[in-house]
Amino acid sequence: MADGLDLSNLKPAQARKDRKRVGRGLGSGKGRYSGRGLKGQKSRSGSKKMRAGFEGGQMPLYMRVGKQRGSTSKDAMPIGPFMTRTQPVNLKALEERFEAGAEVTPEALKAKRLIRSIRIDVKVLGVGELTKALTVHAHGVSASAREKIEAAGGTVVLLREPKVKKRPKAKAKPAPAADEAPADEAPADEQPAADAEE
Repeated sequence: MADGLDLSNLKPAQARKDRKRVGRGLGSGKGRYSGRGLKGQKSRSGSKKMRAGFEGGQMPLYMRVGKQRGSTSKDAMPIGPFMTRTQPVNLKALEERFEAGAEVTPEALKAKRLIRSIRIDVKVLGVGELTKALTVHAHGVSASAREKIEAAGGTVVLLREPKVKKRPKAKAKPAPAADEAPADEAPADEQPAADAEE
């Protein structure tokens, strides 16, 4: 402890600064308008609680910029508000986390921390190799993943049947009638006279 240090000569390590006390009279230097200036929205109480990006009622910047092309209506799948989401799980993760003969279900994947939620569909992808026979229960399986699972002696059980997309039928062109001859061929009885003379 330094010599001669007592209560009469104690000083803080950093100089203290009194807080700004607004609205304490004109002589205080921060009276009358309390540093807010005259009138306007920013002089009112609660004006500091506006959300980020608020422009005073003017059309905000994020609404003035150009929009991306494409359909964003309700029925515009899969980019509309009803877009479907899936959680991908690769075969290499199943190879590392599950024993041979195990049942791979969304609950088991959640317990192994391979997916975040069992309320979102699970799709198994074919990244990696699989050497164990597993029974995989999932909402979707890629073609390569199905081949590798079945090649290892496992089975795939779909939790939801895939929707079959109906392709629009092409309109068939009407076939020419049998009794109508093509336009470039003339009937036999109407052959040119030169042919008949020969």
